[in-house]
Amino acid sequence: MFIDKQSPIPMYHQIMENLKKQIEDGTLSPDTLIPSEREYAERFGISRMTVRQALSNLVNEGYLYRQKGKGTFVSRKKFEQPLQGLTSFTEDMRQRGLKASSHLIDFKRIACPEHLRPALQLSNSDTVYELKRIRLANDEPMAIETSYIPETFAGDFTKAHLTGSLYEYIENNTGLAIAHAKQELEANVASKEEAHLLSISTGTPVLSIARTTYFQNDLPFEFVLSVYRGDRYKLIHTMER
Repeated sequence: MFIDKQSPIPMYHQIMENLKKQIEDGTLSPDTLIPSEREYAERFGISRMTVRQALSNLVNEGYLYRQKGKGTFVSRKKFEQPLQGLTSFTEDMRQRGLKASSHLIDFKRIACPEHLRPALQLSNSDTVYELKRIRLANDEPMAIETSYIPETFAGDFTKAHLTGSLYEYIENNTGLAIAHAKQELEANVASKEEAHLLSISTGTPVLSIARTTYFQNDLPFEFVLSVYRGDRYKLIHTMER
């Protein structure tokens, strides 16, 4: 890394660009411990405040992360999640060349909760399957999903059907094609329980998504609440004028 003190480009920005390049070209691999603020300051003969500004900006941009008492490390590359397409988690990971798996936390058949009846167009006598899972990519926890599927669409639904794509099972069981979804997104922080399930620290940023999914005939068949790790996901949306 080279810092040009005569350049009109601020030194903190030069440090940022140098580190970004090393991260993006693989010179610095994920989870690598980088030198401390003091080491960088002594190496380049600059103030620790300048180094701190550069590293803090890179932490905020997701290139680095800090562990208390251990230092600053290179972040793993975030998954880019397009907002235009509709795929299940299993289908999404398969397209990325990753192995999708799940850890089932809860699976039961219940009366449809009152607050979900309007979204699923159900009455108080209708039942749904409630399943709560940790979704993993290459055995790394990525998200917590709590899904509600009307029994009328799930058929003879058992835990064994959760080994593959839920969407594929629903389409095969009903003969109906899944068409579109409506979802709401919120930035949040991980609760103690969520942090434990996702192997992150309490208070870590997470992305909360509430989604209702529909067949081609506009009939809703799923309501799902998801909590995604903010350090591993970023959303991509293409807009045209």
